[in-house]
Amino acid sequence: MGADTFLYFAYGSNMLSARLRAPERCPSACALGVAELRGYELRWHKRSKKDHSGKCDIVASDVSGAAIFGVLYEIANDERAALDREEGLNKGYNAIEPTVIFGGSLLTVRSYQASIIDPALRPYTWYRAFVIAGAKEHGLPASYIAGLESVAADEDADRDRHDKNIGLIAGMPA
Repeated sequence: MGADTFLYFAYGSNMLSARLRAPERCPSACALGVAELRGYELRWHKRSKKDHSGKCDIVASDVSGAAIFGVLYEIANDERAALDREEGLNKGYNAIEPTVIFGGSLLTVRSYQASIIDPALRPYTWYRAFVIAGAKEHGLPASYIAGLESVAADEDADRDRHDKNIGLIAGMPA
């Protein structure tokens, strides 16, 4: 990692390279590989300001063996503000600096944790599909992917938004 880049731990829809590398997000993002955040659980209870559905969040856990897998990215420093904006920094997510395990080493990275939650929320099927597609793209453990696939999700009543997002996934290289 150079002085002009930072490390970012993606655990939700940003695991999908094409989504994170979108021009309005972080086109410089370079996936380094799978990282593990121990002592946390994945929840889908972050309230979206845009569509009011559930988005991914990381929550500290005392459960033995609790861990979240995600993708470690290296991103140009000049794209940090764009990532903060897209993640809703201080408007639903707070920036955090957790320690992840990557390649046998402990690394302090940038990530986001929800500040506006509702345990009753569920993700839309297209959002869950983004998370699963990113997990498969980067080869997260099969048991972890199976857990993502088992998350209950709702159909988006806005069919245009649903179709647009599913189309983004369908248009990505396999």
